[in-house]
Amino acid sequence: MDKFSFPFYKLWFTHIIILVVSNYAVQIPLELFGIVTTVGTFTYPFVFLTTDLTVRIFGKIRARKIVFLATIPGLIVSYLIGTLFEHGDFQGLTNLSQFSYFVFRITIASLSAYILGQLCDILVFQRLRELKLWWPAPVSSSIFGNLIDTYVFFAVAFCGTNDAFMAEHWVEIATFDYMVKLAANMIIFVPVYGVMLKYIIRKITAA
Repeated sequence: MDKFSFPFYKLWFTHIIILVVSNYAVQIPLELFGIVTTVGTFTYPFVFLTTDLTVRIFGKIRARKIVFLATIPGLIVSYLIGTLFEHGDFQGLTNLSQFSYFVFRITIASLSAYILGQLCDILVFQRLRELKLWWPAPVSSSIFGNLIDTYVFFAVAFCGTNDAFMAEHWVEIATFDYMVKLAANMIIFVPVYGVMLKYIIRKITAA
């Protein structure tokens, strides 16, 4: 029976936490430079950081395992939290007794994007992880992973939705969201990845 080592379990749990937080944060609008985006734009890229570290340490097979193992608990907890805090506001425990199509569609969109985006991220990262320089792999994987993730999410969540504004403008909103994610990855997440990689490798080596 395959047992989780501590780092493996910790990275799996981190995926679930980021999914749940991001599915809540995507309901909170945020205006930047006159364009409306969501707080989730700045929380979700952390999952790519976690995936890249997993591939670097454990390889692509275990990284894919983490993605699939995080899907079901991520789906369940995301729906529950999203229903309790629909549109970013606490709705009360009684809201759990009613099915929320709005929250369910966002949850399905998020997890569809999560699976496809992470598998793309793993594929690209695995091909570049053997390079002597550490940064080309996380940079390239975040570019392609976020591209797939962002457009899949907005297409599933808002294409043909009864929200007329989002149904008409989801492509341009997704494009802005993608550009913000790329900027955040290059400025924040890639440097953080380098620092965390050194720390984790040092901990594993010392163990």
